[in-house]
Amino acid sequence: MRPTAFGWIDYDSSISPDRDRAQVSRLAQRLGYRVVWADVRSVLPVVDQVRNTGAAVVVMPSPYHVDPLVLNRLMEVVDVETVLPRLSFARWVVFGLGR
Repeated sequence: MRPTAFGWIDYDSSISPDRDRAQVSRLAQRLGYRVVWADVRSVLPVVDQVRNTGAAVVVMPSPYHVDPLVLNRLMEVVDVETVLPRLSFARWVVFGLGR
């Protein structure tokens, strides 16, 4: 079973949601993930939706689909991958927790 990627598109900032969806799907597949898409009707913040799915990574068309604070919060939970520009944001690692 392949790990899960959470597909995220901000429809307010997307010029072509269908194209963005296809690009996110292709990148996730190329990275070895199966995609679970955000529920566009959900009132939950994207970070909470990601936690609920148990995804290992969020894949989005560009870093502009979330604001910097949301990106920071996502990186506390998962890795983040963007299609264009092709970027990888590794999840924050906190040393010394649990000791």
